Amino acid sequence: MILANVFCILLFLDKILHSLASGQDPHGWRTPVDCVRANELCAAESSCSSRYRTLRQCLAGRDRNTMLANKECQAALEVLQESSLYDCHCKRGMKKELQCLQIYWSIHLGLTEGEEFYEASPYEPVTSRLSDIFRLASIFSGMDPATNSKSNHCLDAAKACNLNDNCKRLRSAYISTCSKEISATEHCNRRKCHKALRQFFDRVPSEYTYRLLFCSCKDPACAERRRQTIVPSCSYEDKEKPNCLDLRNMCRTDHLCRSRLADFHTNCQVSFQSLTSCPGDNYQACLGAYAGMIGFDMTPNYIDSSIASITVSPWCSCRGSGNMEEECEKFLRDFTENPCLRNAIQAFGNGTDVNLSPKNPSLPVTLPPETEKSPALPDDINDSNTIYDTSVITTCTSVQEHGPKLNKSKEHSLCFSETLLTTDIMPDQKTFVDQKASGSRHSARGILSGLPFLLVKLAL
Repeated sequence: MILANVFCILLFLDKILHSLASGQDPHGWRTPVDCVRANELCAAESSCSSRYRTLRQCLAGRDRNTMLANKECQAALEVLQESSLYDCHCKRGMKKELQCLQIYWSIHLGLTEGEEFYEASPYEPVTSRLSDIFRLASIFSGMDPATNSKSNHCLDAAKACNLNDNCKRLRSAYISTCSKEISATEHCNRRKCHKALRQFFDRVPSEYTYRLLFCSCKDPACAERRRQTIVPSCSYEDKEKPNCLDLRNMCRTDHLCRSRLADFHTNCQVSFQSLTSCPGDNYQACLGAYAGMIGFDMTPNYIDSSIASITVSPWCSCRGSGNMEEECEKFLRDFTENPCLRNAIQAFGNGTDVNLSPKNPSLPVTLPPETEKSPALPDDINDSNTIYDTSVITTCTSVQEHGPKLNKSKEHSLCFSETLLTTDIMPDQKTFVDQKASGSRHSARGILSGLPFLLVKLAL
């Protein structure tokens, strides 16, 4: 009897370990995996791989309605909805990101019309918050009048980047590429400029890139430096502004651009159920999605050097929209009149974050920042990538502890040496840990570690 019980337990454990290895948890729920891994799991199972091939053939040259009218195509789709391919996501900056995204859209374009106003993000949800970045590096809070009245935070951000070898090297690369004139008629190589920008924002830690993109400014010279961060004359501006819907449609023909745009809509779409207007009150997710679009035709940027308000937009307009003008204006307003995005940019510039358990849940959403009268300072300090001040830059970070008090200045500031910014973070290690999968592995180890005790109890 005892041996029979022990045998049953061993079979149960074997089933658990097999489920974990195959992307399933012991209760039948699929453990989230990236789409490259999901494709490997599907290929190892004959029924899944054959159905996947069928679905790809069904999608080739057919619209969704034609595909769903075919019973074989519909059956393939139903089978794949029960596979790990259906729930798979991709990791930002993963080694096989493009391959992962191609697999994702090969499934999900068959589940939707492909013409939705908003598409779900193919990327894993962002669980980190701005406070995580504040703990990694000293962020100039811009809230101490004694040290802030004559400070150009965007210049400080450039100096901080120059003190980090990786940031300096990749910043030099995109500035050089985007500033190189090809001919009298061609200002620069826009394609190479975009590629260099993507490498910079994908490979440099966000505590540097965010400072360059979202530095707070109190004079036009600083704001203009912020606007010039991405060398807009090459990466952003063009001879004529295309229609925004045409630009969106062009973006959706490229798996990577489509994914970054979908990620922006997922994480920056205005939510009226949150304190900050951001989904889940997660500023980090919105800012990361915004930065992820830089280096594509959909690249957003500040439209001017105003310090009275923050307005960003892709290089497009709604002229010539015809009967699609309302949809076009709605798309453009997701950038130009987006309180989630504006609040997130202001929060980073102010060195603040959102308390997930605020004491006062009725706090209002922020208004545009007040303009403070301060003398406009010349922005002529040399911060080139080859000659820069190597003196230690002291910067400050300030993290609020009592809810999203946006645009406020009464908070505790912590100052650190700039050497804290030069932490050795390798760009290839910017990965996201699947905590659910990790939890499953820990559970399996816990079961195995308790097995000897269980066997002794049964033997008694």
